[in-house]
Amino acid sequence: MRSMNLVDSWVQTTYSTFKQPIPCKSFIGFICRPGIKPGFPRSKKPISSLSVSAIIAEEEPKIDAAAKPPPFNFNAYVAEKANFVNKALDDAVPVRSPPMIHEAMRYSLLAGGKRVRPMLCIAACEVVGGHQSAVVPAACAVEMIHTMSLIHDDLPCMDDDDLRRGKPTNHVVYGEDVAVLAGDSLLAFAFEFMATATEGVAPSRVLAAVGELAKAIGAEGLVAGQVVD
Repeated sequence: MRSMNLVDSWVQTTYSTFKQPIPCKSFIGFICRPGIKPGFPRSKKPISSLSVSAIIAEEEPKIDAAAKPPPFNFNAYVAEKANFVNKALDDAVPVRSPPMIHEAMRYSLLAGGKRVRPMLCIAACEVVGGHQSAVVPAACAVEMIHTMSLIHDDLPCMDDDDLRRGKPTNHVVYGEDVAVLAGDSLLAFAFEFMATATEGVAPSRVLAAVGELAKAIGAEGLVAGQVVD
């Protein structure tokens, strides 16, 4: 009863505030007043199901446009990853003692190229949810081994090429002896860099990756292809 008195008091206060005559003495009396049917007023023009569908149809493109991710820009991705790999390779193989062999290594390693192999390595990592920082050593190792294969392939005892990527080949600049050693050094350092510079990856996974890479370039992989060539 007390609660109903409070409600009645609120009704009288509200009507007084807006200077409206109070139709009944109590809130219950107002609700039960003859001719008053509780409910919401009807719209003069009811909304049909077709109208609702039209409204939804108008909103759908806006929702789709907001949720739709931007299109993948392949050229931008390739350029970004190539620049990233170039910097990583430059940092990985600085000039140190003995300077000649390191200069020969860098000469061919940083001579340009599309960096397709390390790029694919990074992309594969990203596809499975990894971050490129975890796979940088592996990506660089793949490119170092690829560069080694080019240095050796250009030697007089192989294809005897004088130009590579528009520049004199390694043995033309540094001599056959240094070119062979530069390729050997890149091969050895590729595995060293991959084994020691990889962070945030379980050692067992690094070991497995090293094994797969070694198998890919051995007598049943890269070397086998060179023999056939």
